[in-house]
Amino acid sequence: TEEAVRDLLRARQHEREDIPRARHRLSKFLLRHGRVFGEGKAWTLRHDAWLGEQRFDEAAAQRTLGHYRAELDMRLAELKLLDDEIHRIAGREPFAPTVARLSALRGIAELSALTIAVEVGDFARFESAPAFMAFVGLVPSERSSGERRSQGSITKAGNAHLRRVLVEAAWHARRRPNIGPALAKRLAGQSPEVLSIATRAQGRLNRRYWRLVGRQKPSNVAVVAVARELSGFCWALGRAA
Repeated sequence: TEEAVRDLLRARQHEREDIPRARHRLSKFLLRHGRVFGEGKAWTLRHDAWLGEQRFDEAAAQRTLGHYRAELDMRLAELKLLDDEIHRIAGREPFAPTVARLSALRGIAELSALTIAVEVGDFARFESAPAFMAFVGLVPSERSSGERRSQGSITKAGNAHLRRVLVEAAWHARRRPNIGPALAKRLAGQSPEVLSIATRAQGRLNRRYWRLVGRQKPSNVAVVAVARELSGFCWALGRAA
């Protein structure tokens, strides 16, 4: 079951990556013909209405426009179908309890929580948070000899999908701790243990990010360090009752 859901989530990610490509092909085709949308942001309802008004005298050009629009519409429709199925899976056993606990962390909503849950499987197989961090590949590489110890960039060992989700979620640590409406909804009904872990995570990760930035570390380096600590909180929530 976990393998099947992993494949579904990865298919969703591939579909999400294909949508910008489809948009790029359509916009560049129109640009070559001097058709430029100048009434605000692209890919909005107004922009979609403008696309529907475009017509070409040449039948071949009109057919090309129709092809590119149909391709984009198909991609968006497929993404919607995948999201609906993922939402149903996340709310059912055996994933629902773990998804709910992981969603208590800011930056990790249903999709990210389900991705973490199925990519990890059983959190109990990791005896400690550092062991889980090593599995994710977010610990520094090390080249040591005798008394000389040298650490480098992260190992990037383990699961790239899991690491991507954690790094994306870690960017939320830039903002000071806060519970907005969406997070408050995810926290409703959680156990005291889960609430305690989630509260500590917000404060610790925010302090960690700004401490590193204050030491002149690049923001992407700081975020990776935060993602490492975030993985530790995920491990704790994954094992929570």
